[in-house]
Amino acid sequence: MSHAPAYSRLQIALHWLIAVLILAAWVTHEAMEDAFETRLESGILTPNPHAILGLAVFVLVLIRVFVRHRQGAPGPVPGSSAMAEAAALWGHRLLYLLMILTPIGGAITWFGGIEALGEGHELLGNALMIVALGHAVVAILHQLVLKDGTMTRMLRPRG
Repeated sequence: MSHAPAYSRLQIALHWLIAVLILAAWVTHEAMEDAFETRLESGILTPNPHAILGLAVFVLVLIRVFVRHRQGAPGPVPGSSAMAEAAALWGHRLLYLLMILTPIGGAITWFGGIEALGEGHELLGNALMIVALGHAVVAILHQLVLKDGTMTRMLRPRG
């Protein structure tokens, strides 16, 4: 993947839209439990916010991966240690993995009516929220404490 000087407007928009949708999906997960029980009892698939949000996250993450592959992404901030670079690389990989696996697990649970997978999906969703929260905290620390411009790259698009 090539290194770009900054993220594009599209990459920034996808980042923040996906973040909001993930938060919304997490907030609506309790209502999904009732909808799933109703689905198991009736056999009828009904649209619900949590499933729609999860599908939107999945599709947008796939688009984001494609766009990132095509447009590249900024490299490490100059002066970063090898350990910080490795932590950023693996942290982002974990985020992407969870952003893909969580909706897949939810879709298999919902459409397959496989109740046993529901707990795994919920665990993945909670792990995604914890990793995303850690990601946000580290970004804020970079912005406010280290003042190295890391977060600014996700706020100001390249020309």
